[in-house]
Amino acid sequence: MDKDTVLTHILKSDVMSTLLGGEQPISVINNNKYISLLTSEAQETDRNVEDNLPSLDCAIHTALSDETRTVILTGPEGSGKTTTLEKLVVGWAKGEHLQNFSYVFHFRYRALNRLTGTLSLETLMLHHHGHIPPESVPLLLQKPANVLFVFDDLDQCKQSLDPSVHTLCSDPSQAASVSCLVASLLHGSLLKGAAFVVAARPTGSLTCLSGTKVEVLGFLKPQREAYFNGFFTDPAAANKARIHMERTLGFYDICTSPRFCWTVSSVYKSLMDAGAKLPETLSQLYVDILVHLVQTLSLNKACNRDLMLALGKMASHCVLDQHLSCTKEEMDSFGFQQFLTSVGVFLEVDVDQSDGRVFSFYSNLMQEFLLAVSFFLDKSMSEGVEKMLVKHNSRAKFLDLFLSGLSEPLQRRPLEILLGELNSDRIMDFNRWFKSSSEATLKGFYKDKHYHCFHLLHQAQNESLVKEIITPSARIGISYGDLSLQDCAALNYVVTCLGELEQLNLYRTRNLTEGQAEMLAPTMSLSHKISLSDSSLSTGAVPHLASALSRGLTKELNLSHTRLGDEKFKILCAGLRDCKLHTLILLVCRLTEAICEDLVSVLTSGTSQLCVLDMRFNEIGDQGFTKLCKALQSPLCKLQELQVQSCKLTAASMEALSGALCSGQSELRKVNLTQNAIGERGVEALCKSLQNPLCKLKSLNFFDSELTGACCPHFMEALMLEHCSLSELDLSVNDLGQEGALLLCQALRRPGCPIEKLSLKRCELTQSVFKALSTVLTSGTSQLKSLDVGINAVGDQGVKHLWDAVAQPICLLEELDVEMTGLTDACVEDLCAAIRASKTLKSLELRNNSLTNTSVPALVQVMQDSHNMLEMNLKYNDFGEEAFNMLDECEKIIY
Repeated sequence: MDKDTVLTHILKSDVMSTLLGGEQPISVINNNKYISLLTSEAQETDRNVEDNLPSLDCAIHTALSDETRTVILTGPEGSGKTTTLEKLVVGWAKGEHLQNFSYVFHFRYRALNRLTGTLSLETLMLHHHGHIPPESVPLLLQKPANVLFVFDDLDQCKQSLDPSVHTLCSDPSQAASVSCLVASLLHGSLLKGAAFVVAARPTGSLTCLSGTKVEVLGFLKPQREAYFNGFFTDPAAANKARIHMERTLGFYDICTSPRFCWTVSSVYKSLMDAGAKLPETLSQLYVDILVHLVQTLSLNKACNRDLMLALGKMASHCVLDQHLSCTKEEMDSFGFQQFLTSVGVFLEVDVDQSDGRVFSFYSNLMQEFLLAVSFFLDKSMSEGVEKMLVKHNSRAKFLDLFLSGLSEPLQRRPLEILLGELNSDRIMDFNRWFKSSSEATLKGFYKDKHYHCFHLLHQAQNESLVKEIITPSARIGISYGDLSLQDCAALNYVVTCLGELEQLNLYRTRNLTEGQAEMLAPTMSLSHKISLSDSSLSTGAVPHLASALSRGLTKELNLSHTRLGDEKFKILCAGLRDCKLHTLILLVCRLTEAICEDLVSVLTSGTSQLCVLDMRFNEIGDQGFTKLCKALQSPLCKLQELQVQSCKLTAASMEALSGALCSGQSELRKVNLTQNAIGERGVEALCKSLQNPLCKLKSLNFFDSELTGACCPHFMEALMLEHCSLSELDLSVNDLGQEGALLLCQALRRPGCPIEKLSLKRCELTQSVFKALSTVLTSGTSQLKSLDVGINAVGDQGVKHLWDAVAQPICLLEELDVEMTGLTDACVEDLCAAIRASKTLKSLELRNNSLTNTSVPALVQVMQDSHNMLEMNLKYNDFGEEAFNMLDECEKIIY
């Protein structure tokens, strides 16, 4: 095979580049503009185009050198497959690569479709390729491993390539249909051992093929930057155009298409040369494209209008019937008779098997935009917008978005100058549909429908419309986890129009990328609360979050279960030092002692407003906690609540906390030390601080902190002092025992004891302790309003002491928890008497006891009669199904 002849043939093309069709492959290759495409294995990074990303060219070369005989490229329209294949053949002909092949046959299936009748493989190679002499054919057939076939546009094949629908041939001289020849080649029946590179759009036509499948990704940011720099001669213009495209369009998948980049660059250059404003949305871009195309035809307004209506009919036909192309007869039926010489501006024109012309749209986007334009141009009202959308929307992804853009006067005005005014009745019909459907959508909980509403608003670019549709009844606080880049852009537009957002809920975002975070940064800065719980943040996303916090309105940030880690948290601290954040939730973030210095820097910055810090289930240990306690002694630290449950703390760090509480500088009011090994020594240290008049602590939680009865004398000593300010104390799940608990009761009886909420769940309490607690409640000096003594097996006799106390008017108790205390039906009479007598009791927890159906009528009656009781929890008692109907009669009972 003469490579020079192949090279001359492929580099000589008289096909012109067009705005919609893109720059012709040979022009790209000849002018050294070729940029290698990326495969789907490449991820968006900040690396340069020269970096070792998985390029399409490398993927093909690697596959063919690994004894793979078939490489299948799939990618959407305009993704650069044709250019890549032509560059592959040119490189072979120039001796640059794939020199293990002596023969390379390059076919475009559009051309093969024109071949009628039957022909042999020999005829196909000799007469329809034309680059090998007849005497080379026998040698070629003897060494098929030296042959490479390149088939482009395989999705254009009119017949299936499935071997089950053909009688495959094996004789190169045997005549068969083109589809049968190609199927025989690809399935190894004909010229077995030959290699193939085929390209097609992702359709069902490829399912029957086996081989290495490579998904063509196209251009990511680095490749787009290289493309714009090559397109524009002025670097400043290239940079301006690229930045604008990334900001307004970069979140659409279509931006990976080299053809689309050509179209955008061409339109931008035309607008920039004219000093015009660049489009802000996809709808505006297509308005500018259509204006440019119509102007090139120089038709009058009436003809322009008729042409658009004909294109709209064709678009509807292609969408509804899933046709890729239309015949001349079909075009005539749409009204194209006088425009067939002009349609090349809008359509791709090809030749079919009978030498007749066939017409197709260059892209689905242009097809849908023309459908939207023609709908608003049509003067009839034969079909309302809702019916039209229902008919087309399952197959027309952008149709209602384009309608939304065109419904705004400023956006459609350039078109109306060329086409005449659009149908105002249809526009009003669309606006009515949009407002009513949006109102219903935004009251619901389906996030995908919310996103779509935001997309419609984004295309409309009307701030007053956003404020009219996003009413207080809209549920825009639902979880918007896993937003696409398009969703981020639309949400960002909506929130920017609103000016603020009560809560940005991104719960369970599986991977918040740098691009998404950058897009959402303005929204985050306008949100009073941000929830990223159960999410995963990329390292690149964190600086954008930090920046948004530093310049925004956010008062609460929830990062629980994000597995943030030390490295990312250190990056976040840059934004935490100077922001309005009041509450920071870092539950289960895999933080260690290493971040505590950074946290101290934040808390003592003088600009931090942080009042609530939740560090639960992070292994900061004693050393890390001791560092935090130094911050608490700073007059610049505003922290009031500290949650350090299960942080690997011991008594060793409690002296540091005690020192901070006694310093006179600490604003700390609430500390949660749950599930840390505090023990008696730790309690002793903290109780010393409770005795200090400078300590402002109101709430202390020692749930499951390895305490014993030996700790109780320290608590008693602290609570007996008049200046002790502690009002909430949780000692649950500690083995205090009778002796220790009785000491506590002694302190609780002191006139002026500040404790209002006491939790002693599962503390090995006895009936004697319950009797002592009853004495506390009826002492006339107790401030107790909430008492939790659940999971202490004292039975009916023990709890009776509490029922008797609650029945006394001097008792102030509002909440009582006696879960799993061994209650039976025998207690119900005393229980009901207590509820009737009490003027304060509001909530009663009776879960996990042994009450039966017998008790239900009395419990229902007393709850219905009581004016102050709000809730009684009867879950997990011994009720039968017949009791449930009675329990249903009272809404205040949970069972």
